[in-house]
Amino acid sequence: MATAPAGAGPVNARDEILARVRAALAGRPDAEVEVPRRYARAADTGDVVRLFAQRVGDYRARVRVVAPAMLAGAVAAELRNAAVGTLAVPPDLPGEWWAGAAVELRVDSPALSVGELDGCDGVLTGCAVAIAETGTIVLDGGPGQGRRALTLVPDVHVCVVPAAAIVGTVPEAVARLDGARPLTWISGPSATSDIELNRVEGVHGPRNLVVLVVAPGTGGG
Repeated sequence: MATAPAGAGPVNARDEILARVRAALAGRPDAEVEVPRRYARAADTGDVVRLFAQRVGDYRARVRVVAPAMLAGAVAAELRNAAVGTLAVPPDLPGEWWAGAAVELRVDSPALSVGELDGCDGVLTGCAVAIAETGTIVLDGGPGQGRRALTLVPDVHVCVVPAAAIVGTVPEAVARLDGARPLTWISGPSATSDIELNRVEGVHGPRNLVVLVVAPGTGGG
């Protein structure tokens, strides 16, 4: 606990920090403070598609790099492998993505209830941006992504990541995003651990993450 001035009661660290901020800004309440941003905004990550796929795999997610013409077949195969019988999708997801998939489709329009979402085996979405350096996928509720609950309740999340959506670093991703939108950052399947480090999956989201990177010119995956 911080030491208070003589005659004053004890203060906590938060109060002391805020007091210092107010003192530093005294007399300049409307002044803009220039914040130095000297950290690297970009890095030479080489082949971002290859690096992203490698980092996603490190998180125990299943990842494949496929050509655009192979996407529908890859989606169908992954849904079959994951035993997804009931699939939830955003209302604006391209229909060709799941063409040929042997599933019962549930479109999130009108919005599915939590119980209905819990009854879905999986969900299929796109993404806003992906980060090669960290293997992270970011959803912002934009086209083909749906609302946040859609990707947090079903047990399997199949996410389509266009190669053009992959950037090298976190600052590059942030520059593409609108901070006012509801952002969901995904680094592998949902997992946590207790005090004895026993891994528990599926607590905060899907236990299984399947990532299909769509890269023109690739031979498949």
